[in-house]
Amino acid sequence: MPWNAQLSLDYRLESDRTVLRFAHDGPLRVLKSLYPEGDAICHNVLVHPPGGLVQGDTLDLRFTVAPGAHGLVSTPGATRFYRSNGEPATQRVHLTLQPGARLEWLPLETIAYPGCHGRNHVVLDLSEGAELLAWDVCALGLPATGQPFDEGDLHQRLHWPGHWLEEVHLQAQDTRLLNSPLGLAGHRCLGTLWLACGTAIPPPRRDTLLAALNGVLEQHPLAASAGATAPQANTLVVRCLAPNVEPVMELFQRLWQQLRQHAWGLGTASPRIWHV
Repeated sequence: MPWNAQLSLDYRLESDRTVLRFAHDGPLRVLKSLYPEGDAICHNVLVHPPGGLVQGDTLDLRFTVAPGAHGLVSTPGATRFYRSNGEPATQRVHLTLQPGARLEWLPLETIAYPGCHGRNHVVLDLSEGAELLAWDVCALGLPATGQPFDEGDLHQRLHWPGHWLEEVHLQAQDTRLLNSPLGLAGHRCLGTLWLACGTAIPPPRRDTLLAALNGVLEQHPLAASAGATAPQANTLVVRCLAPNVEPVMELFQRLWQQLRQHAWGLGTASPRIWHV
């Protein structure tokens, strides 16, 4: 029987403190709110006790961040799409930021197991002055354990209405996409990191942030397969390909620190859960 789960997170600023209220249905939980940086930023960890999605499962995550509030959300483990007999498993994430809100959505990687049929969809809704710092890292198969992505598919979709729409259907049998130099070039991990702003980024600020990102990328072992761009006035995007997850997550954590520091003037201490 499929497991359907919903979790709604509502961040609000109360007396200069970001406070989380939440509601859940099914096997999704949020752990205790932490304030390692002071009252202004609320840190949370999302937990999915089953540990993965099988055919017919649906996870529905909805975040709302009120004006002036700032939430940071991560996960303790990967999102796993397991083998399916045909019916897809779906994760939907809807991120709504009201004027002047900030959110950091920093989950660990998504793993598409051989034979899975996964749907991983993200929708953004940003008001004026809101800013979202987020990433999505996807691994196809488990090459380190001899489980290549040789059957199944994963559909990835990112949609910010009026600003950004991209989707890709990664099929195990599409060797041209997976192996071509114009596709994944044989890599099995792909990542996207972005800063999305409800208000257009002024060119001087954009150039400063791109310089900070490129300063890290140029010295990194993944420099040949990663790049930072500003595809339109409201977004900065970093894309990366690699054989496996670990170097991508290490790179993205460093880039996250740079954006936090140069975009928001914040510290660079990473969430505790990343070091457990």
